[in-house]
Amino acid sequence: MAILIDDARWPAHGTLWAHLVSDTSIEELHAFARVNGINARAFDLDHYDVPARAHDRLVAAGAEHVSGHELVRRLIASGLRVRAKDR
Repeated sequence: MAILIDDARWPAHGTLWAHLVSDTSIEELHAFARVNGINARAFDLDHYDVPARAHDRLVAAGAEHVSGHELVRRLIASGLRVRAKDR
């Protein structure tokens, strides 16, 4: 049971963005996001997009920092991954 965050590598809106996911449940992910002040608009079907400036704070709050490959692997294994063709 973990909240995972990868490196902020995706540019948009003048900053870099990371992905925040749960390897257990979307409810767990929403609860973590809510407690940590992540806007609900940042949710994209199976993950939250979070700005680079929030990365260290979210790790300090308990998110496990993993590589992008590990994040996707664990999201797929959880059954929570929404495939690109289903978006």
